[in-house]
Amino acid sequence: MSSSFRITGGRRLKGDVHPQGAKNEVLQILCAVLLTEETVRVSNIPDIVDVNKLIEILGDFGVAVTKHGHGDYSFCAKDVDVNFLFSDTYKKKGAALRGSIMLVGPLLARFGKGYIPKPGGDKIGRRRLDTHFLGFMKLGAEFKFEEGSHFYGVETPATGLQGAYMLLDEASVTGTANIVMAAVLTPGTTTIYNAACEPYLQQLCNMLVRMGAKIDGIGSNLLTITGVERLGGTDHRCLPDMIEIGSWIGLAAMTQSELTIKNAGVQHLGIIPDVFRKLGIKLEIHGDDIHIPAQESYEIGAYLDGSMVTVADAPWPGFTPDLLSIVLVTATQAKGSVLIHQKMFESRLFFVDKLIDMGAQIILCDPHRATVIGLDRKFTLRATTMTSPDIRAGIALLIAALSAEGTSTIHNIEQIDRGYERIDERLRALGAQIERIPA
Repeated sequence: MSSSFRITGGRRLKGDVHPQGAKNEVLQILCAVLLTEETVRVSNIPDIVDVNKLIEILGDFGVAVTKHGHGDYSFCAKDVDVNFLFSDTYKKKGAALRGSIMLVGPLLARFGKGYIPKPGGDKIGRRRLDTHFLGFMKLGAEFKFEEGSHFYGVETPATGLQGAYMLLDEASVTGTANIVMAAVLTPGTTTIYNAACEPYLQQLCNMLVRMGAKIDGIGSNLLTITGVERLGGTDHRCLPDMIEIGSWIGLAAMTQSELTIKNAGVQHLGIIPDVFRKLGIKLEIHGDDIHIPAQESYEIGAYLDGSMVTVADAPWPGFTPDLLSIVLVTATQAKGSVLIHQKMFESRLFFVDKLIDMGAQIILCDPHRATVIGLDRKFTLRATTMTSPDIRAGIALLIAALSAEGTSTIHNIEQIDRGYERIDERLRALGAQIERIPA
């Protein structure tokens, strides 16, 4: 039985929010420490379940982990026990963490082999790993699969790896990161077309360059990597988490709260602020801070031809799929209607039945599309009991509960803890009425 949140909604919040480090960046950066025997110091690491699990796995491999303070760690992968890959402990821990897939590229590049149990994580539909393994095989790696055990990986053949041209079948962020980490120590030139170009991937590439890697085209979808023999140590600071920043914007609008998001890394947010403005939400950017004033109402705009606004996800610099559930829940109290189109995962909208139970007007058209008819605060959402299916749906349900009349309960909050650091403490500091009920 997992822990739960009990939330009494209808309270307006006020104060400053300091966003955590970016989960999706940190998972890449931590795997990259395996590429060198020198020390890599990483700061602004969020204290969340998924990240702590990965740090624990690195320690199991023999990486020396030193904690200097909150979110500030040094890693030294001088003495790595590659045989840990084949232990039952690794198979169990790796299967519980989707981010563990990115261990394969660095291990392959430096030690000639990398394996992964079928990863766990969100229940949001299929998330293929083909892009990762096809990339490794383009570099010459041999695919290995243990029949019946869901344990597979790649090994360097006797002839070694060699740089190659590849066109990725999808602009996978983790796939691109994994292949980049394998390619930086692979002889010759590797060209990756249709590469993901998210800010977090740019952060990884820039860190690798500081370590001695040769990467051209950072920030574009065409990366050219010239292999080097070894990499050195470096210091790295992770960006603020853009998904958490979007979550705070949606929360402020839904609860009519006045919040200021401090040091938000505004230049790295892409179109995220503009998408929330499409919903009618006022945002004021002061330097690197985002101020959301308390709003009695917000009205969804329309396109020039008068047609309904659509919010759809797309690879960067398009709108991140991780924020669609936040936009959806925020739209339930807007004035006007919006079509939410989730293209990249097929089960991510299935939490809307819980919002409908709370009184939201949502038509689930199919697994990928939902039309939200905003209530314009004429009807407040009703408190209810619900279960969080994944990280982003979990935070969307939490936002709904904070805006609802009465007391709601959310079960399976480990899903929320996977991506949001001490969310209940931080909400209480802003005036929310939320308590954690142990299992």
